[in-house]
Amino acid sequence: MEYEVRRFLLCGALMLSTIMLLTGCGDSRQQIDINGQTMGTYYSVKLIKQDGLPSPEAIKKEIDKRLELVNDQMSTYRPDSELSQFNQLQSTQPFEVSAATAKVISEALRISKLSNGAYDVTVGPLVNLWSFGPEARPESTPTDQEIATRKAEIGYQHLSVIDGNKLVKDLPDLYVDLSSIAKGYGVDVVADYLKDDLHVKDFMVDVGGEVRLQGKNRSDVPWRIAIEKPIANERAVQDIIQAGNMAIATSGDYRNYFEEDGVRYSHLINPQTGKPIANHVVSVTVIAPSCMTADAYATTFSVMGEEESLALANKEKLPVMLIVKTKDGFVEFKSDTFEQYVVKK
Repeated sequence: MEYEVRRFLLCGALMLSTIMLLTGCGDSRQQIDINGQTMGTYYSVKLIKQDGLPSPEAIKKEIDKRLELVNDQMSTYRPDSELSQFNQLQSTQPFEVSAATAKVISEALRISKLSNGAYDVTVGPLVNLWSFGPEARPESTPTDQEIATRKAEIGYQHLSVIDGNKLVKDLPDLYVDLSSIAKGYGVDVVADYLKDDLHVKDFMVDVGGEVRLQGKNRSDVPWRIAIEKPIANERAVQDIIQAGNMAIATSGDYRNYFEEDGVRYSHLINPQTGKPIANHVVSVTVIAPSCMTADAYATTFSVMGEEESLALANKEKLPVMLIVKTKDGFVEFKSDTFEQYVVKK
């Protein structure tokens, strides 16, 4: 068995980890590899050569153009992006955006409602309050009053999409950050280009560790992805999954947290408490038809904890695996539909 190992930035968790693409021996088909940079991380596209495809250079040019458009629409690092312009708008008047931005925010709001606010793309002011710095810890722990003040400035319920493509906020200072869902959407944009425009039968799209798969690999077997064990000083495989024509997103904080006076502080903020998450979930893997949806849910379940997460995942029939740290070691919690994707060892 051949392992291809790459480092990647996991969604919503500001952490480095590893994804392993597993292929068989004796590869029988020609694979085209296209790589680049986007959204502050890498992208990697693997597709199996077939008749009628443009050159790899032409495909890369089109991929870059489409990912640039996503950045122009949803980046908070670009002052002229649609999202930045909306954030800068000190008004409660409707603001027209592209269908793409409206689609992503609509999905974010849907998941916010389903999770009772555990997922919230307006949580930025709280994240900034905790201001995790280069040493992965704030200079001082915010007071309850400071947290209460910032909580009054956030809330998905203050954001809405009307008339198909207009954003409205009822708090003029509301700030929206789509970093926990836009990367997954970028994966979908590339995958849909390959599938719908080029009619590629077999591909894998990976943007910073968020993945969407279709068909089979160069060994003519379905793509397999290895999920990493949540061990800070070691890289090893927890499970191998074969997700079919689906997307996979992972979130976790087992490498990015700090402990002070016996208290463990995560980089993930719970919008409901205004504080870093206090559960023992260290890794979440979500499988869904769209990477946009998988991306957002991975962050959601990291915040919610194992019991609430499994209840929601089973209700929505979502394949989800959570790895929880206990006094006896790491324990897997899987939703009812996850086991079917695990490759038996």
